[in-house]
Amino acid sequence: MAALTKLLEVRSLSKKFGGVLALDRLDLSVAPNDILGLIGPNGSGKTTFFNVVTGIYPADAGSVIFERVDITQAASRTVYRAGISRTFQRSRLCLSLSIFDNIMIGNHKRLNQGLWFNLMRRSDFKRQFEESYQAARTLLDVFEPRLCDRIFEPAAGLPMIDRRRIEICRALINEPRLLLLDEPSAGMTHEETNELMDDILQVRDRKKNLTIIIVEHEMGVIERITDRCIVLNFGRKIAEGPYRQVAADKQVQEAYLGVAL
Repeated sequence: MAALTKLLEVRSLSKKFGGVLALDRLDLSVAPNDILGLIGPNGSGKTTFFNVVTGIYPADAGSVIFERVDITQAASRTVYRAGISRTFQRSRLCLSLSIFDNIMIGNHKRLNQGLWFNLMRRSDFKRQFEESYQAARTLLDVFEPRLCDRIFEPAAGLPMIDRRRIEICRALINEPRLLLLDEPSAGMTHEETNELMDDILQVRDRKKNLTIIIVEHEMGVIERITDRCIVLNFGRKIAEGPYRQVAADKQVQEAYLGVAL
């Protein structure tokens, strides 16, 4: 069998909200183990793209192909089970729950949630808990080892960078093939952003089967960690290539209202 050269391929993807065309015949692809940056002004369609790919919004036209399977109209649960996980721009942690519980929210594909299993098959339940606990600790250790010792503490007392780390761990606990990161640096300082990008690069190096698409407004992040980036404006792709190439594009600079990238 030929090697998979395109993990995700999007063809002429379109999405309307009333009279607003949020995605306008968008074409893009990403190869296995790549980090693709998705950039553009506010309202350019970046988060809408994530929402359509993950089944939150249905596409109005076009197709989404993941590992050669058409998932264009698939429900969010189906997309998740296929191997696509994501984070959100706004934190979605359950702050009253522990770090461990927040991570396990992302592991429901593997957890047996049946009443009989949980009440009667106690040895199997214990084994499943121990496996889940170890998997969560392994992920936390990559991001911030000291969180391992706080794994049963509520998430409410954590700084923003650790909350972001937990959200990414929650997305990774399912061992996805494709991870979608929606502005992971939002709400963090420059130093915290650099730390989190170190974490993401380390995860990608360790997980050779992981591909990442990252939406970011911090151009330093895009320049540092992406292999390639795509620029959107009014739902259309206006540039694609290595960061330095697209940053020099006049159309891209105009889209950012003249702000130098």
